[in-house]
Amino acid sequence: VVAQVNGLAVYQLGNYAFGKPSRITATTRLGSGGVIDIEREAKLGGNIHSKGVLIISSFLASRYASDSPLSLSATLAFEQSYGGVDGDSASVAELTALISALSGFPVQQRFAVTGSVNQHGRVQAIGGVNEKIEGYFDICKARGLTGRQGVIIPAANKVHLMLRDDVVEAARQGQFHIYAVESIDEALGLLLDHPAGERDAEGNYPVDSINGRVAARLADWNRKRKQFSADTDQGKASGDDSER
Repeated sequence: VVAQVNGLAVYQLGNYAFGKPSRITATTRLGSGGVIDIEREAKLGGNIHSKGVLIISSFLASRYASDSPLSLSATLAFEQSYGGVDGDSASVAELTALISALSGFPVQQRFAVTGSVNQHGRVQAIGGVNEKIEGYFDICKARGLTGRQGVIIPAANKVHLMLRDDVVEAARQGQFHIYAVESIDEALGLLLDHPAGERDAEGNYPVDSINGRVAARLADWNRKRKQFSADTDQGKASGDDSER
């Protein structure tokens, strides 16, 4: 599904913690408003989550619009989330939803993902990794394990894994998978099932790669924005001349 990702959250009830998937969606369009955090606007998002969204905006601008304006307006939301949202562990999921919306590549719904991302696209460790994996595994098991489902986690969290025996056994039998990634490009390659693409010697991405499609979409929006501004200025000038 384009622009829809299965994120993972941890809920705490007294001394008991459990993981639960959350549907995260994004929309993108031509504009100059950057990335709007709907949770923040609705006063449901905490400061750390808002910081994570700002870091995502910085990453997009740095990677795809380093020498031109970022002609993008976008929104991010946790669908059917009626409580508060905080922390930055959904940053990888949110960035993936945005890049899926921009590139048009659909997100593999057999995966869930957790991880923080920095301004350079490196995936950082998060808390509650065991509860998040087990929570998603329980839902997949209840609906039927297919051998293709899995969770994507930060590579830095591998040392924290201490999973239930049934999860370990399912992974051993190839019925459930855990992927550890170090960069957003690794996560995109799994979630969008397409090469992320690397810059060539001239600084361009392969045309049909994930990064190539995003760069092309944003460059096209930038041209349209400039043309729109030029047409608007010309219209104003014509109006001034007619008044004189």
